[in-house]
Amino acid sequence: MTSIRRRTLTLITGLLLAGLLVLSVFNLHDSNHEIAEVYDAQLAQNARLLQGVMRMPLTGHEHADLYRAFNAALAEGVPRGDGHPYERKLAFQVWNAKGEVLVHTASAPTFTTPPSQPGFSDVVDLDQRQWRAFILEDPQNGFRIWAGERSDVRADLVDRIVRHTLWPNVVGSLILAAMVWLAIGWGLKPLANMAATLRARHSGSLEPLQLTPLPSELEPMQAALNRMLAQIQEVLGRERRFIADAAHEMRTPLAVLRLHAQNLQEAGTEQERRESLEFLIAGVDRTSRLVNQLLTMARLEPTADKPVRPLIDLGETVRNTLVQLTPWLLSRHLEVAFDASDHPFNVHADAAVIDIALNNLITNAANFSPEHGVISVFLHQADGFYHLSVEDQGPGIDEADRPRLFERFYSRGNPQGAGLGLAIVNTIATRLHGRITLVNRAEGGLRATLSIPVG
Repeated sequence: MTSIRRRTLTLITGLLLAGLLVLSVFNLHDSNHEIAEVYDAQLAQNARLLQGVMRMPLTGHEHADLYRAFNAALAEGVPRGDGHPYERKLAFQVWNAKGEVLVHTASAPTFTTPPSQPGFSDVVDLDQRQWRAFILEDPQNGFRIWAGERSDVRADLVDRIVRHTLWPNVVGSLILAAMVWLAIGWGLKPLANMAATLRARHSGSLEPLQLTPLPSELEPMQAALNRMLAQIQEVLGRERRFIADAAHEMRTPLAVLRLHAQNLQEAGTEQERRESLEFLIAGVDRTSRLVNQLLTMARLEPTADKPVRPLIDLGETVRNTLVQLTPWLLSRHLEVAFDASDHPFNVHADAAVIDIALNNLITNAANFSPEHGVISVFLHQADGFYHLSVEDQGPGIDEADRPRLFERFYSRGNPQGAGLGLAIVNTIATRLHGRITLVNRAEGGLRATLSIPVG
């Protein structure tokens, strides 16, 4: 994309030239009109002056001498060349009532018959030259006076006016464009300084910009950059925490796996090998669960963007999840019960996110439920929320452990757990603008409730 300076200069220059073109066309039209008016007035005035001379009270002999003197005087400048060049393009003729030429200039055009229409007219002579003419009738004295000028006289004058006006405008426009270029550069200097400051920063620097003084137009840009830097810091912080947490939590399971592998390698009997192999498989399963939970936790980290979530039926989503979990629960000698009304529970959420939350709640309940126990799932609406509750028949929770239950990697009473299940559910509740609550049941066990706003 072109630079802001070039774009602005192109726009200003284009508008300037367009305006200049419009003004030039207007000036040309106005000049043509005014020149035509002035020259027409001069033609009429010259014809009337000549009429006044022709009306002088002279005898016939004196009239003949006057005509010869007129013709001689009007012809003197032409062969000598000491007159104005336009003299050759101006002409006068006078006819008497019989159509005989009494007075004429040497440059006067030749007509087969004298023009008869009085007033202004455009005519073409026998040499195909354009003339602007004025005819004045004098019936009292029997005169017909013709005053004319070549059309190229006016065209030449208009051309001179346009040239003398246009060229200064063009040169002035170029000078103005250069001045605008420099002015735009001066106006964009703070932006260039900001760009230079950003280029000079270290590649890993995420400190907020503090550029002063700063034009008011650039203050929103600096604020937006600072917000973006803060968001980048937050994302990097989450990544560092995830890497640190993953490295910390993976260290022990990997060490245990290595120990089981060594025991398997050093086992002396088939029974020892079988036990070591079972321990190794259990360790691999626990490590796999830990990795899956870590990846789920990373995927559910809150982000700056807020995508539009689809409208789903929460009840249908819960039923589908329970259908998938039922074989696994039966394999652990547990039963599952689901209680919900038949009306739809419409909510804006991702079905996959609800599935993850319910999977973790069911898994936690299964880990603490006694054999042949029942896990009950309830879904109901109250106080503007959909409440999804999972109840088990386990020992419940200690009040001393409650503040830490939603911490990452805190596993209470479950050595095989990764300590991320409730943290994941809490993250999901936060993303859905809801909450997760844990309550010990009076008859024993724990009730974990995920509350999601209606709609």
